[in-house]
This record gives sequence, C-alpha cells and structure tokens, in this order.
Amino acid sequence: MSEHRPSHAQLLAFLKAEFPQNRCTLEEVDEDGSVVVAHPVGERELRPGNTVSGPVMMTLADVALYLAILARIGIVPLAVTTNLSINFLRKPRADRRVIARCRLMKLGKSLAVGEVWIFSEGEDEPVAHATGTYAIPRER
Repeated sequence: MSEHRPSHAQLLAFLKAEFPQNRCTLEEVDEDGSVVVAHPVGERELRPGNTVSGPVMMTLADVALYLAILARIGIVPLAVTTNLSINFLRKPRADRRVIARCRLMKLGKSLAVGEVWIFSEGEDEPVAHATGTYAIPRER
C-alpha cells in the first residue's frame, strides 16, 4: 500500500485531468478513506418517468469506489473495476443531486471491495445500494 494518501485536492485534480467528461464531484474524504461523491441531476440524467437513470447511479457508484480506493492506496490510475452490482431501492428525486457514500469493506494487495449507498440529496432513505470489486495492479 502507498504510504502517501492523496489529499482531497489531489484526488479532485486527478479526476479532472484524467476524466474530464466525468460530472461527479468529490465532496468529502474521511480519514478512514470513506468518501462522499455527488452527481448533478438535470434533464440529461433523467429517464422516462422523471427519474434518475440507472447508468447515472452506476457511474456514481463506480466513481465513488474508485476514489475511496485511491484515497487509501494513493493515485493508482490502473486500478480497474472487476465487478459492480447495484440494487435500485426507490425512485430518486428528479430535482436534487444524487449523493454516494462509499466505504471499503476489504482492501487487499490485489483486490478491493466496497459498498456504496446512494441518496437523493437531503433525503434519509437510500435510493440504491451497490457493491463493487476493483483489481489493484501489482506494479504501482
């Protein structure tokens, strides 16, 4: 594992430089590496039925997992998703950002497993729950 944990600013700069198409924002990084990530919700994030689309929430979950891992091991661009599973629990609000709270459940030498709870901003009940696994490259 990297001895150097990147700062919030370093993670933001990495995300902006390497994924400029990404609309997620890193809101918080806790000392344990848990993160809070947000995605704006506007007309292009909605699907028929005036709800946030599944791909937007899956993107949010994946970015949150990635940033939670990088917050712990350092910026390792080639860490990649090997599994992402999501359960959609209820209809998200169409007029608020979606917020992901991610914590790692296991961080090993070659794999990291985490869970993500997704909420409509300001709401207490989750709209989705995801779990994911990332492969961590041996050479860092």
